[in-house]
Amino acid sequence: MFKTKKLNKAVLLALYGTGALTIASDVYAQSDMQSVSIVGSRRATSSATDTVVPVDVIPLSKAGEQGGQFDLAQTLTYISPSFNSTRQTGSDGADLVDSAALRGLGSDQTLVLVNGKRRHTTALVNLFGARNRGNTGTDMNAIPMLAIKDVQILRDGAAAQYGSDAIAGVMDIGLKKSKGCEAVTGYSQYSKGDGKNYLASAYCGFEIGNGGVLGVTGEYLDRGRSNRADAGSLRTIGDSKTENQTIYLNGELPTVGTGRLYFTAGAQSRDASSGAWARGGVGSDDIPSRNSAAMYPNGFVPFINAQIDDRYAILGHRNQLGEWNMDLSQTYGYNKMIYDISNTLNASIANQDLLNGGKGVSASHFNAGGFAFEQLTTNLDFNRYFDGVFGAGGLNVAFGGEYRHENYKIYAGEAGSYIDADGVGIGGNAGSQGFPGFQPADQVNANRHSIAAYIDLEADLTPTIKAQTALRYEKYSDFGSTTTGKLAGSWRVAPTVLLRGSASTGFRAPSLQQMYFSSTFTDFIGGVPTDVVLAPNNSAVTNLAGIPKLKEEKSTSFTLGATWTPTQAVSVTADLYQIKIKDRIVLSGRFDDSNYPDLAAKLATLGVGQAQFFVNSVDTKTQGLDLTASHKTSFGADKLTTFLAMNVSKTEVTGIHAPASLKGYEDVLLSEKERLYIEQGAPRSKATLGFDYTHSAWETDLKIIHFGPQTLGTYSGTAAGVPNQHYESKTSADLSFTYTINKNMKFTFGGNNIFNVKPTVQNPDETDNGFKYESVQFGLNGASYFGRLYVKF
Repeated sequence: MFKTKKLNKAVLLALYGTGALTIASDVYAQSDMQSVSIVGSRRATSSATDTVVPVDVIPLSKAGEQGGQFDLAQTLTYISPSFNSTRQTGSDGADLVDSAALRGLGSDQTLVLVNGKRRHTTALVNLFGARNRGNTGTDMNAIPMLAIKDVQILRDGAAAQYGSDAIAGVMDIGLKKSKGCEAVTGYSQYSKGDGKNYLASAYCGFEIGNGGVLGVTGEYLDRGRSNRADAGSLRTIGDSKTENQTIYLNGELPTVGTGRLYFTAGAQSRDASSGAWARGGVGSDDIPSRNSAAMYPNGFVPFINAQIDDRYAILGHRNQLGEWNMDLSQTYGYNKMIYDISNTLNASIANQDLLNGGKGVSASHFNAGGFAFEQLTTNLDFNRYFDGVFGAGGLNVAFGGEYRHENYKIYAGEAGSYIDADGVGIGGNAGSQGFPGFQPADQVNANRHSIAAYIDLEADLTPTIKAQTALRYEKYSDFGSTTTGKLAGSWRVAPTVLLRGSASTGFRAPSLQQMYFSSTFTDFIGGVPTDVVLAPNNSAVTNLAGIPKLKEEKSTSFTLGATWTPTQAVSVTADLYQIKIKDRIVLSGRFDDSNYPDLAAKLATLGVGQAQFFVNSVDTKTQGLDLTASHKTSFGADKLTTFLAMNVSKTEVTGIHAPASLKGYEDVLLSEKERLYIEQGAPRSKATLGFDYTHSAWETDLKIIHFGPQTLGTYSGTAAGVPNQHYESKTSADLSFTYTINKNMKFTFGGNNIFNVKPTVQNPDETDNGFKYESVQFGLNGASYFGRLYVKF
């Protein structure tokens, strides 16, 4: 059809996931598959076509077999510049689940699909991490790498096609269902000798029934703790410890006629642990308020541990009704996170024991409670391609409906994790140190449902002009209804040049986690013990504070781009985009007597000294450029593939709209520090330059990854004369060598961040995590080395 077909296929076959290449569905038309499935399109025909909006199709076979990163989030971070996932440290529960996002926006503004079906988010809402504060997100690492065929990234607003959350774009994780078996074992560690990773994973695809297939993947991944705290420090700063045990099934069975019954089922159990802030020992102010001389005379670091259970299932049936294709499916998602705090104490219990003549001890670990999120989604979709509607062109018509039910629960911890045993203000602080447990008053069991209907049209108006339009209506049981739309088109102005663009509106429904998360603990304000509350929406606290009911975020998106393929050896794409979001939901600062005395007086009637809450208050504008370029050449029998992928973006807070009750207190509602988390939580630019060279049985893979600058806030703030944290641009490099032992076995070894690059050093008294640099850009651990063996059988 045009020259990029052979190039794109060659590049993908060479890279298999080491480069983020923007391609059209022509790549799939070249394969053995009978049908085409490209995210962002519901076209029913299997013929080759150009996508009218930018889509990255990233095969992950090579990354699963040879990659230096052992989980999906980190793998994509070093492949796709528009994708960002920062591994947190010093951020409580956010250390245990890596949030992922597109184009510098929040993790809950990217919709994630699996096999084209909506995947659930985590039960966790990020509260104390600098990245994605106040957001929920999807846990990419709950899916084993070896189970994945490819990841498609639609870099365009798509709420009119897929519903809530698809503001920044859509990621569709396609799972394998090919026949045959393969396995990989891997080991890695940092150059400091810690952070040891052990990987064992296997996939087998079997024929079942009469022409059906079942793919089964099992994986064990043990990630060791790393620590970059300065010598003599009690802190533990670095990678959290995680142990994942995962199994995934994916397959299909033929039914009557052309019908196919398809199914997916996955489960992961994760034991995770991260270090909290250190508590001082004898001679420090932490005794008896946060420590006990009898238990930890030299000080201690509490560990925030969690048992995370994730479940996912799809059951569906595709068949034909006359000339129409029909797809009926049911999707189930579940995520549960229960905290167990170890190497800790309840200082109030220890102090009570001391006052009663005991040694001054309490239990050293507590069940602190947790939360769970469940989602059930029912979809019914129809599509049909009408050939010859526009002369030589055709029209694809798709329509359908969706019903979704969601449930969110908060579980209280055991009494020792939150009680104040020695009496308010007596000496020892209440609750387990490191993470006080959820109280009975925090317990939640909230439900909601939504219904949606859409229509989606794609037309080949002429042999060179294509158009797409979509309209979607959704109604939620808890905040009302919304309608979104999209227009997109492409024009092949020359055999080597394609122009494309889109305009769309979108929305993101407030998550149940944002609406109902509740946390209460006791703090001393001016020497007086008072309740500090993160209050759920529509509670006594938020109603008294005049906080309105949460509603949807609304967006408008525009893209304009071009692809250029001057020869079969060169391919270039460039796409400009702008995303405006109105009424973004943010987590407010803490309101108390020091910043809003009138509100504090009202809160005091409820026994609350400080309060914060989620509120629709911020407008933002994100502008950026996605650029990709690729080249393939040969030197006799040797082959060299080169690629460049780059994203440059800028997010600005364009307005803060405080509720009437908070007018004049916008700096508390959204401080400079919180604003910078929104604007620069991810690097403003990222670029990957890759070289893949094969010679005989050897393959060399070199990636140079450039991370742009970031500026984050400080605790004191510029108003107090303290400059913000500025992180300079940094460039990292990954290098690996693969030796093919035989056609069924290969061994890979290499290193990540081989030049041991670190972020710019900051004042640890002013950072979010109390360390000399935040979890920014490529992390804080330095160089690592790995080896892995891949076997096919």
